[in-house]
Amino acid sequence: MKFDFDTPIERRTSGASKWTKYGEDVLPMWVADMDFRSPEPVVKALRERIEHGVFGYGASTSELVEALCQRMQRMYRWQVSPDQIVLIPGVTSGLNVACRAFGKPGGAALMLTPIYPPFLSAPGNHAMSATTVPLILRRADGNQIIESAIDFDAFERAITPQSTIFLLCHPHNPTGHEYTRAELLRLGEICLKHNLIIASDEIHCELMLDGNRHVPIASLSPELAERTITLMAPSKTFNLPGLGFGFAIVQNPQLREQMNKASMGIVPHNNVLGITAALAAYRDGDDWLQALLAYLTVNRDMLVDYIHEYLSMVTTTVPQGTYLAWLDCRAAGIQGNPFEFCLVNARVACVDGATFGPGGEGFLRFNFGCPRTQLMQALAQIKDALRQLQPA
Repeated sequence: MKFDFDTPIERRTSGASKWTKYGEDVLPMWVADMDFRSPEPVVKALRERIEHGVFGYGASTSELVEALCQRMQRMYRWQVSPDQIVLIPGVTSGLNVACRAFGKPGGAALMLTPIYPPFLSAPGNHAMSATTVPLILRRADGNQIIESAIDFDAFERAITPQSTIFLLCHPHNPTGHEYTRAELLRLGEICLKHNLIIASDEIHCELMLDGNRHVPIASLSPELAERTITLMAPSKTFNLPGLGFGFAIVQNPQLREQMNKASMGIVPHNNVLGITAALAAYRDGDDWLQALLAYLTVNRDMLVDYIHEYLSMVTTTVPQGTYLAWLDCRAAGIQGNPFEFCLVNARVACVDGATFGPGGEGFLRFNFGCPRTQLMQALAQIKDALRQLQPA
């Protein structure tokens, strides 16, 4: 089938926060929300559900849960049973529930930074502190590509008697790094040694580029499965973030009971439209997804090539997963915050790297999940703005 990812879609009039947060002349490359129409089977299923006209409380989700189990087996050779799946409104809710369930006032949650901002705030929402361990970000072979690595010694040194949980972002947001099996095993070994629960946000797990394969950390061993809460959702994969659907895979029944108890009274049930969309996406959206991955891979390559050719003082990651690039602007000659510079001078909105915690200052997160005309226009506007900094 032919899928159209090139035609721009007018979104300002739809109430999209991505397109209305900043000025009308600003190109929004910030929030992790793609500018593509969701798969037609999803739109069709939602249309049919809406035409029913009654939106009461949902009931059986057995068909969806079974589809999730089959998908885990097919995608990752990971055997998950229906009782091990806990439906949640989204991954951010899951992170907070995990902190509430497995943390304690005065305790600490460990994480690798820079990292998606809700990781940094979740511990504080539950009277805990966030212990941050910076990733090693370095240029590869002296060129304009940024590679990331984990300082495992620093990671283990950061664990204290107050540490109860490790919040993992995998694939990593904002760098787009897919942790290797070896990296995951080493992280898992340290967490098991120190009796930490692992809450792993794997929401971008199906957005793997170049044919890369995602490896859920819980799938690596029975011991890790017993200590891990895996958080997933179709929202990034199929562009459904506004429908509020996600799920946790909790294979240890005791941890599952603690998660459910921590959710009581504060976490709402999933809405019927989110459930409808998720089932349609997982059941009938794979052809669309394969076409999307091919399109995103070319977008990523165009971004990397453009930076290499025209933005010589900027470096970037080459994401293995996600549709997010991490741009290092520290050598670009910008006085002050690169986010403010791009917003004011280029009329392009990215995400301020400083909001991702230690190691994010001077960086921008750039969303390339958009039509290519939009991508190239945003890059051209950044290039023109940076040229104004060069001496005449």
